[in-house]
Amino acid sequence: MVLLETPICDFGKKAPDFDLPGVDGRRWTLSQCMGEKGLLVMFICNHCPYVQAVHERILRDARELKPFGVESVAIMSNDTIEYPADSFENMKLAAEQHQYSFPYLLDESQATAKAYGAVCTPDFFGFNADFELQYRGRLDASRKEAALAAPRELFEAMKQVAATGKGPQQQQASIGCSIKWKQ
Repeated sequence: MVLLETPICDFGKKAPDFDLPGVDGRRWTLSQCMGEKGLLVMFICNHCPYVQAVHERILRDARELKPFGVESVAIMSNDTIEYPADSFENMKLAAEQHQYSFPYLLDESQATAKAYGAVCTPDFFGFNADFELQYRGRLDASRKEAALAAPRELFEAMKQVAATGKGPQQQQASIGCSIKWKQ
């Protein structure tokens, strides 16, 4: 496991389009995922201890952002041959077990992760309604252990994006396991 930190936010960068299969049996594009006021794109996986540590809070924040017009989508880009815990079947099980309120998509070619510049799991990209990047930070101060009473940085940032179209200027990088790139 390699620990990586995300780069700083490249404000205004346009969201790369995608067309990926979801665990719900349909294909999803960027525009189909976009909410009225914004979109949270999350690169996650099933096996990463950093994702597991914040998993319930990711689900909570995605649910609670919906009333603000912000939709969410999760993309899994790991090599599923080397990391079978992240297989499409296991993605389906995770989404069903945890009742995901957002599409969970497989990026088998890893082209979407590369287009976004994703480096780790979890890696969060918050876009405004014009598909412009406004947040590239962490969920909160948690690492592999949940931070107690941590401010909800991602949630508050996306509420701001929904209200103003702009993200906060100060953002803390997300950290996590490296994306498991294919050889």
